[in-house]
Amino acid sequence: MDPVLNPYAPGAGSAPPELAGRNEVREAVRICVERLRRGRPAKSVLLVGLRGVGKTVLLDQMRRDAEASGAHTVRIEAPEQKSLPALLAPQLRLALLRLNRIEASKDMAVRGLRALAGFVGKLKLTYGDIEVGLDYEPEPGLADNGELEGDLSALLEQVGLAAKAAGTVLVIFIDELQYVAEDQLAALISALHRCAQQNLPVTLVGAGLPQLRGRMGEAKSYAERLFNFTEIGPLAKEDAKRAITVPANQEGVVVEPAAVELIVTETQGYPYFLQEWGKCAWDMAAASPIREGDVARASQEAIAALDESFFRVRFDRLTPAEKRYLRAMAELGPGPHRSGDIAQQLGRPVNSFGPLRNSLILKGMIWSPTHGDTAFTVPLFDDFMKRIMPGEDWRAA
Repeated sequence: MDPVLNPYAPGAGSAPPELAGRNEVREAVRICVERLRRGRPAKSVLLVGLRGVGKTVLLDQMRRDAEASGAHTVRIEAPEQKSLPALLAPQLRLALLRLNRIEASKDMAVRGLRALAGFVGKLKLTYGDIEVGLDYEPEPGLADNGELEGDLSALLEQVGLAAKAAGTVLVIFIDELQYVAEDQLAALISALHRCAQQNLPVTLVGAGLPQLRGRMGEAKSYAERLFNFTEIGPLAKEDAKRAITVPANQEGVVVEPAAVELIVTETQGYPYFLQEWGKCAWDMAAASPIREGDVARASQEAIAALDESFFRVRFDRLTPAEKRYLRAMAELGPGPHRSGDIAQQLGRPVNSFGPLRNSLILKGMIWSPTHGDTAFTVPLFDDFMKRIMPGEDWRAA
């Protein structure tokens, strides 16, 4: 069939043609925004889940939902090597400039911009990566103590006051939140807590790997009372089927039930994989309907595509020792696995792998569901490790 008309969208953060199975969490965020707009309390929302479950896509859709309702939003992605103040400052400036154009909030927005100037001026000594244009002179004593937790709280308070004066809500969207350093995460939680205490319309919608829940609790003990943590996992079977059938039907193409069943089985319902299998099955089929045999032939192509993109980009960031550790995990199956069992596969004491395991957690490759357990953050990564490091040579490496 014509590849130009192929509706499926495998790619990092690419929006699928049918965002199936996520209406409940979208509705939760809508309710949060509307409660804050009306001056009622609401918890911020954090999405946690493995790679490939569509957290980024969902985050972007919820941002569009919020903006369509009249909320003001900022959107950042937290890379591993950049500070939170450097990410937030330019986006908060843009939000304040937008609020400055609203007559009712002009004075509060200007005071927020003065707070931003003080915030940047003092914290630039600590966080040298802050780069942001300043529109007003700082106001002495306003967000300029040079201490992140207090200054960020003062700054978000001013942004919240401006949003309240404008009759709107500021929603901060942050992806890859697990990469934010603990002290900076603590400052963000504290600032949001202050806004909640003062009933200001500021909220966070964040996304991260499963370890995010634990990291938030470690940063501030009251984090679990401030946020609603929502698990984002593979799609339920009927939703996974819709993710395949609806886009094809919209192009006038039928996917036979047996073909749909095979795709859902092969992908285990993970949204990214559904898009990859759907794309390859479309390209493989000569004409509508897409049959089970088309999917069977497409599976090899889909796996190869995942190996060269989704899996390989993560594998190439690893050291040889890290690769062996993950290969040992793969030998035991999908997981989670006891740390002692992984060490046994490698023939070394479990306590000798502490630094290596911590490095893999920091790189977002593994996480610990419970004390002493280790699991992949990437679905089906065990099969990939066996394909890319076959045989037994990895043990002797």
